[in-house]
Amino acid sequence: MDVKELYAQIETYQGKEVTLQGWIKNHRKQKEFGFLDFSDGTTFKNVQIVYDNTLEDFLDIAKLSVGSAVTVTGIVTDSSGKQDFEIRLKTIKKEGNCPEDYPLQPKRHTREFLREIAYLRPRTNLFGAVFRVRSVAAHAIHTYFQERGYVYVHTPLITANDGEGAGEMFHLTTFDLEQIPKNQDGHVDYKDDFFGQKVGLTVTGQLEGETFAMAYKKIYTFGPTFRAENSNTKTHASEFWMIEPEIAFCDLNQLMDIEEDMLKFVVKEVMEKCYDEIVFFDSFVETGLIDKLNILLNNRAVRISHKEAIDILISSKKNFEYEPKQGEDLAKEHEKYLTEEHFKAPVFITDWPKDIKAFYMKLNEDGKTVAAVDLLVPGSGELMGGSQREEDYDKLKLRMQELHVKEDGLEWYMNLRRYGGCVHSGFGMGFERLLMYLTGVDNIRDVIPYPRTPKNCDF
Repeated sequence: MDVKELYAQIETYQGKEVTLQGWIKNHRKQKEFGFLDFSDGTTFKNVQIVYDNTLEDFLDIAKLSVGSAVTVTGIVTDSSGKQDFEIRLKTIKKEGNCPEDYPLQPKRHTREFLREIAYLRPRTNLFGAVFRVRSVAAHAIHTYFQERGYVYVHTPLITANDGEGAGEMFHLTTFDLEQIPKNQDGHVDYKDDFFGQKVGLTVTGQLEGETFAMAYKKIYTFGPTFRAENSNTKTHASEFWMIEPEIAFCDLNQLMDIEEDMLKFVVKEVMEKCYDEIVFFDSFVETGLIDKLNILLNNRAVRISHKEAIDILISSKKNFEYEPKQGEDLAKEHEKYLTEEHFKAPVFITDWPKDIKAFYMKLNEDGKTVAAVDLLVPGSGELMGGSQREEDYDKLKLRMQELHVKEDGLEWYMNLRRYGGCVHSGFGMGFERLLMYLTGVDNIRDVIPYPRTPKNCDF
């Protein structure tokens, strides 16, 4: 049986014999008895196994090392300590030995050290909790969209278009990098490459997602995306997962309703199904985490325009490192002030200056702003970014020309506006950003199993 099942039905198993399989996390030995802290990974909680010298193999049991895989059989009894219960050992079988140089000895380890042994860190309390929350949050996202009639679309990871137009793609080729063929102009000649054209790893599934929204009305993607951005901040990674819904017949206000509803659904699911993990994070990672999440659940997000946000920042008279200015982007310190000091709540910022947003966003009537929205949350800043997509073919074409986005290769995307196009909107949420918000862990490298960052592609 599993430890999770045992905890869930402990009254049923009191006084009965059970058999568990898992790993020794700690071993405290005394002269005549000992304690094994046992875990099988099915729950955040461990089980205390108690043994004494009445067992024939007492001396062999006392030699078992931390990290060893074992099968234990014993009687479930009341605990004499702080545990909910303990197991009085009858037999134990060593399934896999672990040497004394096992890196995860029962002591405090830094997160930097644990990144160096990322293949072992799920066995620690912190990362065991983080990755269990990751699993539950992923399931909650699928549940939310599936229960509301969205179609899950697998958009391509290999693509010929740079959806964001930022030129931060990883490029793919089968050419010998020591002998790349060039044409007469000195440029790479792709005609003999695998795909016969320049391709790379996707930075977003949005553009392909829009094509399916025009057929199914409501779709979502949830998969890995890639950015060749040479950034070493705590919030950037070269490979990360994105949730990207696209909804037909949906304007910006309706989109914000969906964003807020989805976020609250996921947070509620995680808080209910990972209660022990959230309590652990609140105690040892981010004090006040539970209060922060409850504020989100119990309050509606504020909605203000970008202009209003800048006006609030300017009138605050705060000595910001980066001076807030109309027409410019928000800095992290601006997001922090708006969410944690001024409103003390999540904030939607709408109607952004067109010059700092992507080509596909709908131009507002003022001709200066676009129908874009960012959701800022206390503690994490920007969590989601979305927009109403430009449904007018001529306006989209003009924006692409203004931003020097090549039409070649994007004709299919533009044609969506010609072939039964309609008002439609969508947003993107970085899954790892969500996990940082849910757990209080402040580094993206610690919420993804094997982080890919500049100069780092270990494991």
